[in-house]
Amino acid sequence: MAGHAGDTVVSAHRDSAAALQPPAVRDRRAREELEALTLTPGATRSSGAGNRARPEEPDPERTCFERDRDRILHSTAFRRLAGKTQVVVWPSDHQRTRLTHALEVMQVASSIARGVGANIALTEAIALGHDCGHGPGGHASEDAFDLFLAEGYDHGPWGADVVLTGLNLCAETLDGVRNHSWSRPAPGTVEGEIVSWADRIAYCAHDLEDAIHAGILRREDTPAEVVEVCGRTQREQLGVLVRSVIATVVEHGRVGMDPVTAHALATLRAFNYERIYTRPESVAQASAVVDVLKALVEHLLDRPTLLPEVEGLAPGSPEAVRAAVTWVGGMTDRYAFDTAIRMLDWDPDRLPKGIEALQ
Repeated sequence: MAGHAGDTVVSAHRDSAAALQPPAVRDRRAREELEALTLTPGATRSSGAGNRARPEEPDPERTCFERDRDRILHSTAFRRLAGKTQVVVWPSDHQRTRLTHALEVMQVASSIARGVGANIALTEAIALGHDCGHGPGGHASEDAFDLFLAEGYDHGPWGADVVLTGLNLCAETLDGVRNHSWSRPAPGTVEGEIVSWADRIAYCAHDLEDAIHAGILRREDTPAEVVEVCGRTQREQLGVLVRSVIATVVEHGRVGMDPVTAHALATLRAFNYERIYTRPESVAQASAVVDVLKALVEHLLDRPTLLPEVEGLAPGSPEAVRAAVTWVGGMTDRYAFDTAIRMLDWDPDRLPKGIEALQ
């Protein structure tokens, strides 16, 4: 179909009647002016092309942080999150992947940002990119890659400083990605700190929900303190936790949570660690991930000619190690395991088992 032609406009629908009074174009400059008028003091303002490692011309339509968000959304690294483990390898159609987790973090973070007048585009960019540094097989990949890098493998810095560097993102976006984990230094922007809270809120609530749906837990197992403060369902918990952050910012001017709600969130996280992440079946799954990823990196660092788009690396050299970790770290779960079978003749029985096989 070519659409429906009128005298001056081609419309998608024959009976299209939606209309606006012809507006002035809200280009980048207009949106920057709107930010200056509406964002809360202390929020990060967009400015021109943004603070980038490689200078660029400003985009005519988009602010610098809108541009970052769009670049991440359209990137290969972001798309691959659909095939990377959030909690369990081989998730069912109803369990989260890294991709759906990133989208849920974005939703939680943007809700908070809207509620306090922070920069929504920057918040969304950080949230979408925050886990792009994760390797296949979940957090176990960090344990595997730690063995090869003197500085260790941390998915935040790796995402900002390796995986996303080709996108030439703004320094503020990269800082939020690099430092979203609570074990890292605090991000330099309010928006980065919002994503740090949104990440923890989202995964604590949705990992519990996934475990209940998978039959690992019952909803009645949820700790009494969590139920009393935050509610029993994911919907209730997200609402209470998001409102607590907004209320705390409004009252104190700092990104955080009131002590009672924060303690309930910490209780939920500790419960998830005990009953989901460190249950024997999960530990066995993680061990299998470490074994296969370690073997892949070792094989490739001694045979760097097998690495795509890499030439002239000496076997076993630091450059070969980094290139091998980079390539394996970028794989989806399925591609990593298939590569091990094809390249290493890996026994499929030694691969991580899916959740149904573990029960």
